Amino acid sequence: MNLNQQVFLDKATSAATVSGSPFPAMVACEAALESEWGRSLLALQDNNLFGVKAHEHPQFGIAHLPTKEFEGGTWVEIEAAWMKYDDWSECFSDRLATLRRLAPHYPHYAAALLAKDAATYIQEVSQTWSTDPAYQCACGQAFLTAQEVNAHEATHGATPWAIKRVPGLGRALKVLAIYKEYLQ
Repeated sequence: MNLNQQVFLDKATSAATVSGSPFPAMVACEAALESEWGRSLLALQDNNLFGVKAHEHPQFGIAHLPTKEFEGGTWVEIEAAWMKYDDWSECFSDRLATLRRLAPHYPHYAAALLAKDAATYIQEVSQTWSTDPAYQCACGQAFLTAQEVNAHEATHGATPWAIKRVPGLGRALKVLAIYKEYLQ
């Protein structure tokens, strides 16, 4: 882990702690993955570290940016409305509020919020966070270092036709790899 990544995770962990997020360091690692370590346009311009799309009744501003979604077996580029935050604390607070709001409709979000450990939290919350097929796999939890996750992706190709789909497991493994390195 380089110094910039360490600084990002420290700042994100602090903001996640202030928001009351469960497992703040793990949530910070999610933000690292989703925002390309804070370098994505959405993160830089709008403090949106999770790719949170605009809510039906947004409390914060809205940004319109292009994105790619995996729909019907192919990547489609669309223009999407995204949440725009004044700072990272707002982003983490809204992310937690989103999980709470959706928990009655998505049992795995409810399970994430009730998780007893960080690994269970990330496995549950990852199940439907993204449409990316690379976030689904059947490899188990043996790949916990960044090198092992990268090797896993190269071996399996992370394609929807070449793997058994386990929703979100690939995402969870990537976040766990960041988390494991951060804790060292």
